Amino acid sequence: MRTTLTIDSDVLDKAREIAARCKIPFRTVVNEALRAGLKEVEKPSLQRDYTTKPHPMGLRRGRNLDNIQELLAQLEGEDAR
Repeated sequence: MRTTLTIDSDVLDKAREIAARCKIPFRTVVNEALRAGLKEVEKPSLQRDYTTKPHPMGLRRGRNLDNIQELLAQLEGEDAR
């Protein structure tokens, strides 16, 4: 099947170089490279889920992180606003 593609010059040069070195047609090099690349794209991601570990923050008793504005008011005082 014929299709028109725009290929970056560095990719084109590399494909032509491989075709010449291996003595195979340019179209074979392009098709094989696309097949290999598409297989990689289809693979599921091997990334692990991002997790964080809790660390004690040394917050004094009576302080609560659930309401940041209230905590700031306690720490800075009401006049800080």
